[in-house]
Amino acid sequence: MDLSPELLLHAYRQGLFPMGNEEGGIDWYCPDPRAIIPMESALPGRTMQRLLRKGRFRLTLDTSFTEVMRACGEREETWINDEMVGAYTALHELGHAHSAEAWDGERLVGGIYGVSMGSAFFGESMFTKSDNAGKAAFHHLMAHLRERGFSLFDSQIINDFTRTLGASEIPFTDFQARLARAVVEIDRW
Repeated sequence: MDLSPELLLHAYRQGLFPMGNEEGGIDWYCPDPRAIIPMESALPGRTMQRLLRKGRFRLTLDTSFTEVMRACGEREETWINDEMVGAYTALHELGHAHSAEAWDGERLVGGIYGVSMGSAFFGESMFTKSDNAGKAAFHHLMAHLRERGFSLFDSQIINDFTRTLGASEIPFTDFQARLARAVVEIDRW
């Protein structure tokens, strides 16, 4: 399957997202209920606030997109295959896929990547190679999204980790209504 930027953007507008499968192909998902992270409540706790104030990590946006995506795929079970890396890198080059990075010196130690459309951000994956580095990158990203007026952060599927970031589930019909409003707005990145 050709994961062209046009196909990916069309799918995201409908609430669909791809994941690579064990056979090397691509499967499409549209979970109901849908996990979101409310923009206004995804604030760092006291410990994370302290860590961010101390500047333990150098935090950046869009400086190492492909490296973040590849690092997210460095696990035993992953849905991030080479086809997806190529497709999302192309989407990044068009200004629709973005990353937030956490650095320890010159070493990339944490990050998150996803897709933006209008005032919606679709969080795809996160990694950490140093305690709290991935969370620091997440909170850096969330601060950027709030500053730009984003209204929707799609976490897609809830798990124990995304719950710690503030994720909750809503019926897909509610998600669809929020998504429809968000994607018609001007691009806020």
